[in-house]
Amino acid sequence: MPRLLSHTTAIIPAIATVWLAALSTATVVHAQPATTAPAVSLSRLECGTNAAPTDVGLRFSDTYAYNGLKVQLVYSCYVIRHGDDVLIWDTGFAKGNAPTAPKASIPELLPQLGVTPAQIKFVGLSHSHGDHIGQTSLFPQATLLVGKGDWEVLSDAKLTPNQSSIAPWLTGGSKVEPLTGDRDVFGDGSVVILNMPGHTPGHRSLLVRLKETGNVLLTGDLAHFHENYNNNGVPSFNTDRAATLASLDRFKQIARNLKATVIIQHDQRDIAKLPAFPASAK
Repeated sequence: MPRLLSHTTAIIPAIATVWLAALSTATVVHAQPATTAPAVSLSRLECGTNAAPTDVGLRFSDTYAYNGLKVQLVYSCYVIRHGDDVLIWDTGFAKGNAPTAPKASIPELLPQLGVTPAQIKFVGLSHSHGDHIGQTSLFPQATLLVGKGDWEVLSDAKLTPNQSSIAPWLTGGSKVEPLTGDRDVFGDGSVVILNMPGHTPGHRSLLVRLKETGNVLLTGDLAHFHENYNNNGVPSFNTDRAATLASLDRFKQIARNLKATVIIQHDQRDIAKLPAFPASAK
């Protein structure tokens, strides 16, 4: 028995030595700090306006729904901040002498938001009409996000004789992404471009999910004014009636499911749904 005890006693230090050596070479895994989601904010910019209310009964319903109705239409652009990255949604009319032209360009307004033109990572266009693309060329460093059907219109000189607003993306010097479906802009679901064809072949709307304000839906030109939206009105100049109605149905279902604030971009009555510039919804 004494000899057995001596042998066992000799083994214990050897085991301890091996264990300590293994511990000294083991990889220590430290807990990673939780990442904080980038702050998201939404600001509206004035990008043109009509001097007088528009008689919307002339062109905005193919069923003659708005005879005699006049609506003050406005032209809106939006700045969506996602941490240090920025998306501009629609660029309105270009600054100039036209009666509908804005008094200040987007780059002239950005400093009031604490944003520089160099921070603009994306420019998203709801569609190809001139009142939504006028200042696009001021951000050639940005990736242009536009529906494929509308990009085909914009990039065809026969269909768009004046291509100055998208020239940087036609020469290959700037990146364009023609969209075929929805597009999660920043990859975390906070800002999503929604496929809503009908007004034009590649028309899009925008979902912005804000921490304090809640979910916000920007129509693009899916609807131009409240009565148009509420009654599923289809303008006579839309490219596809059936697609318009299907998009309106999808948009309204999203609005209900997300309890979203709907902002009709051309309707002056919806300006007050967001804080007055330069304040932002957060």
